[in-house]
Amino acid sequence: MRWRMALVLTAGLGLLPPPAVRAEDKPSNKDEKKADKAQKVEKIEVPYRLTDTKHLMVRVKINGKGPFNMIVDTGAPAVFITKGVAKKAKTTADEKEWVNFDSFELEGGLKVEKARGRVEDLVQIDGMNSMGLAGVELHGVIGYNVLAKHRVQYDLTRDKLVFEPLAFEPPGLLPLGGKGGGDIQAMGPMVKMMAALLGMKPNFDAVPRGFTGIEYAVADDKVTIKAVLAGSPAEKAGLKAGDVITSIKTVSIESEKDLTRALAKAGVGSKWRFYVTRDGKESEIVVELGKGL
Repeated sequence: MRWRMALVLTAGLGLLPPPAVRAEDKPSNKDEKKADKAQKVEKIEVPYRLTDTKHLMVRVKINGKGPFNMIVDTGAPAVFITKGVAKKAKTTADEKEWVNFDSFELEGGLKVEKARGRVEDLVQIDGMNSMGLAGVELHGVIGYNVLAKHRVQYDLTRDKLVFEPLAFEPPGLLPLGGKGGGDIQAMGPMVKMMAALLGMKPNFDAVPRGFTGIEYAVADDKVTIKAVLAGSPAEKAGLKAGDVITSIKTVSIESEKDLTRALAKAGVGSKWRFYVTRDGKESEIVVELGKGL
């Protein structure tokens, strides 16, 4: 009995030699390859916009159609798209209005494999669109079943969310039963009617975000162009790597926040005057913004 007690205490203090590792306990080459692959997972930056109601909105292409404006909603169980979007994207829903998308791509190049969603005109989306509360037409929400596949970094001082794909597949959704959602969904037509009676008309004249085509770095209160994408509006206009952006139109540029503020309403097809320093000389370059996604 004493010998057993001494053995337990010795093991607890870490004085016993570690057990021999068997060949089958060693990580296989396949496991090592998986680990290497996991370490090389690329982080993808997805541009977002804060709507007038302070929701995070990203643009998505579904089945190659779009882009569609989707709210990033951590409280939603899944992806929801409106019936109008489902028709434009040529999706085929089952009898319970669930659909498997052929492709689901967020602006910035994030492709979500085997994405699944539900076709439904949510009263929240209907209501905001009827009254134009968001400042832009909304087409649905991105919920848990897609967000949970990624580690998402939120930094509201920047204009991009960072998505890092994970080796995780969220479990399927289980119906809770009952008819709890029926009453609130019935409010959709009522909200539309009230908006019409009050004379509230949505204004969806906001143009899509323009595409410049530059990568930049910020240091010592200077925003310097690191790279210019081939064939981009920036390259066509004459911007080059190494240029220091001093101002855009009348906005002085000393930080990423300044750059974001200057281009906040830069729509597709609009022309913007970039003032840059190159080789010690000031230059004025006009860039006509293109389409992003």
